Amino acid sequence: MMEDIRIYQDYFAAVVIPLIVIAIPIYGMFRRVSVYESFVEGAKEGFKVGVMIIPYLVAIFVAINMFRASGAMGAMEDFLRPVLTAIGFPPEVLPMAIIRPLTGGGSAGVVADLVQQYGTESIITQMAGTMFGSTETTFYILAVYFGAVNIKKTRHALPAGLIADIVAIFLSVYIVRLLLG
Repeated sequence: MMEDIRIYQDYFAAVVIPLIVIAIPIYGMFRRVSVYESFVEGAKEGFKVGVMIIPYLVAIFVAINMFRASGAMGAMEDFLRPVLTAIGFPPEVLPMAIIRPLTGGGSAGVVADLVQQYGTESIITQMAGTMFGSTETTFYILAVYFGAVNIKKTRHALPAGLIADIVAIFLSVYIVRLLLG
């Protein structure tokens, strides 16, 4: 059954993606839009945005690496171990919970470390993977999107994003524990 689904997925991807690549320029031609010039103009704007957000990205990556390399992450994990254990939150997934709102690449590295350390079938790795899929890189997104349009005051975006991340982090732990024991 699963093999049949995979075959259909592969076929669907092989057909749909080329159709989209062909359909967009054809649609633009019917609408009398200069497709190539529009594409180049969009690429120029994208490059400008990329250059504008580089300082924000560098700041995030430097801060994360300093936090991990200084040993502060390990110290925090050891300090919070009794409280986390009491509420059923494995201290081993704390680095994922802290890094995920900051960066996708860093959190992918945490998941990879957990997979290497505990294996793919461990409940800790399953929790980290669920966190990875159910939370967002809130600070990264705010830095990129708000930085791209020079917005300095994020108003409710930061608290709303962090509340959603916290809820998703705890639900990840409890749902995985409920489903996988």
